[in-house]
Amino acid sequence: MNDSNLSPSDRVFIHKSLEATIRIALLLIITVWCFKIVEPFIAPIIWGIIIAIAAHPLYSRLRTILGERHKLAATVFTFIFLIILIVPTVLLTDTLIDGIKMLAEKIKDGSLSIPPPPENLGNIMIIGKPLAKFWLLASQNIDNALQQLTPAFKVIGSWLLSAATGAGLAILHFIVAIIIAGVLLANSSGSNRVARAITYRLADEKGADLADLAEATVRSVANGILGVAVIQSLLAGISFMVVGLPAAGLWALLCLIFSIAQIGTAPILIPVIIYLFYNADTFTAVAFLVWAIPLSLIDNILKPILLGRGVKTPLAVIFIGAIGGLLSSGVIGLFIGAVILALGYELFLLWLNTDSSSESL
Repeated sequence: MNDSNLSPSDRVFIHKSLEATIRIALLLIITVWCFKIVEPFIAPIIWGIIIAIAAHPLYSRLRTILGERHKLAATVFTFIFLIILIVPTVLLTDTLIDGIKMLAEKIKDGSLSIPPPPENLGNIMIIGKPLAKFWLLASQNIDNALQQLTPAFKVIGSWLLSAATGAGLAILHFIVAIIIAGVLLANSSGSNRVARAITYRLADEKGADLADLAEATVRSVANGILGVAVIQSLLAGISFMVVGLPAAGLWALLCLIFSIAQIGTAPILIPVIIYLFYNADTFTAVAFLVWAIPLSLIDNILKPILLGRGVKTPLAVIFIGAIGGLLSSGVIGLFIGAVILALGYELFLLWLNTDSSSESL
């Protein structure tokens, strides 16, 4: 159609449409570009926000002790959390390396001894007989047993290398996240105003309620799920080092993963108990058994208490969030996935209840 045949109003409409299209396209390009730039920092930023929200009550007490000096309190908070992260990581890494070296040396010089399998092991359905056969071979000739496991070792070695790389990146993310949390806490009043302004833009007068709900959910999950998991894994790691368990750091890390995934520490503690009864003295094995029972049950006591202080989120949501986060984002995803999915669940419930109440009116 020729432009000369268009009316003035049509020309104005076409001009405004083209101008709006160009503006929207430029806005989309800038948005995508900005996302690509900050994408490597998204996980540390999210985790930094979570740390800042969960630790704000402790930060407030520290700030009061230091005479309301915000920046000094944030600096002290950052150093304390970095020490809490780095020191156990170094200790557990050292024990893991020492355990691997000791195992390799024993295999090399032939001093590694494996006891014969239990008599009733072959009675277990399906896996009993092959497991007992391989166990007996390992107790008689460890070299032949290891040769049979060579293909599996290649797969496990590749997985361990990938896991070690992911763990290293996760630790780096945590360090950056703690620094971000310190900056947010130093400017907590401004951060709070920004958060409430964003929620107000998204939900008008409901914005304040959404901000309070998000804060309560993050603290509830951080204290009731992540906090309990950290306590259990630290206690387990210390006990592993006390009894001289090889690769204590790896077992402690598995305890942390299993605790966050709501599986518990029992699948890790039971093999350790069996190992100690075979390789340690009776007193050490019995003492660890007595210690392992309350250690595996402590989450059943602490979790309801800590979760009761905030928003109650079903454990199934936490489990799905932790596993999904692990599969999508690695080790750090265990934390972010559990918290974000729990937050989304509570926000969904709020939206659902609000929608239902408005319909009833």
